[in-house]
Amino acid sequence: MFPNFHAVIMAGGSGTRLWPLSRRRRPKHLLALLESATLFQGTVARLQGMFPAERVWVVTVRDQADALQAQAPTIPAENYLPEPAPRGTASVVGLAAVALQKRDPQAVMAVLPSDHYIRNVARFHRLLEAAYLLAQEGFLVTLGITPTYPATGYGYIQRGEPLGVYAGLEAYRVLRFKEKPDQATAEAMLAQGGHSWNSGMFVWRVDAILAEIRRQMPDLAAALDEIAAVWGTPQQEAVLSRVWPTLRTETVDYGVMEGAQQVAVIPAEGLGWSDVGSWESLFDLLEADAEGNILRGGVHVDVDAHNNLVFVQDGHQEKLVAVLGVENMVIVETEDALLVCPREQSQRVKEIVKVLQAKGLENYL
Repeated sequence: MFPNFHAVIMAGGSGTRLWPLSRRRRPKHLLALLESATLFQGTVARLQGMFPAERVWVVTVRDQADALQAQAPTIPAENYLPEPAPRGTASVVGLAAVALQKRDPQAVMAVLPSDHYIRNVARFHRLLEAAYLLAQEGFLVTLGITPTYPATGYGYIQRGEPLGVYAGLEAYRVLRFKEKPDQATAEAMLAQGGHSWNSGMFVWRVDAILAEIRRQMPDLAAALDEIAAVWGTPQQEAVLSRVWPTLRTETVDYGVMEGAQQVAVIPAEGLGWSDVGSWESLFDLLEADAEGNILRGGVHVDVDAHNNLVFVQDGHQEKLVAVLGVENMVIVETEDALLVCPREQSQRVKEIVKVLQAKGLENYL
């Protein structure tokens, strides 16, 4: 449909809020949390019908590249772009833009996280089509999710004047892009209305995002220029390995979007979206039994137990988990670890990861 439209999947995170299932060597996007396919495979599958495999790119860290290729072998090997080390999503976007510009100077890129869940694929395609048309006018386009509560873990987008209708969908100029506000600010923005959560999905022309990086992050731009000069030559790997560790770690949200000049948002209503950001989020995505319990993997016995999540790692289907007289709990059993916490505390699981790091318990990370 759009011959210069490319999808860039960001697949380098670790998902610490889903410990102990998600680990450094087995990050969230490589897990089958919701269905038989992994979150990464689900992301790839959603692109079918809009992006041929040769226009799908994956930016990841080197130690995940082989596992990702094994899960999505239809994507050409040269379209996997391994980072020497994680340096935040701003550098991920920059690296992908360099590779795309060499392949297709007129490229428009859809930047998509690898670990999200989207129920309405047809709506997703319509949103990408609308964003593509808007991006052709030079805008950096973000897809905005309608807030359902005053979350502090998402960026917020304040809508301004209407920009018109694209592929049947309303688009708006962005007045403000506020990344991860405190509780009071989040409550105020929700009460005010006219705000969306930043979904982390963006669409823009390659030349437009590189121009914003040059304006706001000149150090990153200089590094990208050095990499671009040798891209596709025998010197590419050596220069990338030398330059990459010198980069400042920064997200594209803080580094670019908060200060960008031409930003637009398309409200992504009806998408059925989740960032699967915590064990709590699975309560909205997985089917529960008559007692409200969600039971995945293993063998389960429950007595007077309600509204619990019990998740047993694949490969341990003989494991018996019995729950008695408890409710609103998260219980996750893996080969070498067990997590038990109240459902409302599940966002704090990343604190356990920090404690493990502090105690030098690296084999559990």
